[in-house]
Amino acid sequence: MRFTVKSLLPTVKNTAELPRVPAPTKPPTGGTAPSPYAERRAETMRVFKRMQQLALADPERERLRAAVIEDHMPYARNAAGRYGGRGELVEDFTQIAYLGLVKAADNFDPDYGTGFLGYATPVILGEIKRYFRDATWDVHVPRRLQELGAPLRDATEALARDLRRPPTLTELAGKLRADPKEVTEALCAAEAYTAGSLDQPVRADGDDGTTLADFLGTEDPRYEAVVNREALKPLLARLSERDKRILLMRFFRAMTQAEIGEELHISQMQVSRLLTRILGELRAGLT
Repeated sequence: MRFTVKSLLPTVKNTAELPRVPAPTKPPTGGTAPSPYAERRAETMRVFKRMQQLALADPERERLRAAVIEDHMPYARNAAGRYGGRGELVEDFTQIAYLGLVKAADNFDPDYGTGFLGYATPVILGEIKRYFRDATWDVHVPRRLQELGAPLRDATEALARDLRRPPTLTELAGKLRADPKEVTEALCAAEAYTAGSLDQPVRADGDDGTTLADFLGTEDPRYEAVVNREALKPLLARLSERDKRILLMRFFRAMTQAEIGEELHISQMQVSRLLTRILGELRAGLT
């Protein structure tokens, strides 16, 4: 995902036109210096209140909106930096944080009773977490299992430290107050965060050319033959000796119907009728 926050802001030819929070002034003698953060919050609230009074298409409103967003971009970058070590580029999370900042600026209500950062922080973090949950996993797993992952890691480390051994599944479930089956699913889901290529060499040097794909199992076609043979055993046991002999000659000795009739002293037509009956009974028994 690649975009720039400038694509979400109105075009401003001269950035000097954007209103900025004034730098803190030196306090008068004997007075108390106002907090620069308090001044910044107050100025931000004044900007939002001014935006409330302007129409959506008013150019001044667009300039004020751009100013608020650009003034708070360093804060968004700082929030994104917390996720920079989780296998994703910091730039990805920064762009998502900017998107959350823009959403916060567009939806903030200064009359709600909270400062802008108090509103924007959960919006920004929510966007980052949503992106981390939905876009960074190689294999999609249910949200409940993703959310159980972090507490599961913390519980595993805490129990291992206290017990001085790896915790059991029952101990983890008790620590998390979760169902053991759900803990098992979360452990399996954690393996789905990154997926390896089937073309990856098994050995580090890769000299022999063996890859993970060479170790994938396939369905053995003989399994079906085993199942059929086991199912036929009781059916064959109930056949008469002559019926068993006919099957033996036809399918194991590869004798023709004429040869079977000659050996049993019956006609080829009778052999054909007998085979049809025997095979019909066996098929009916299997189904």
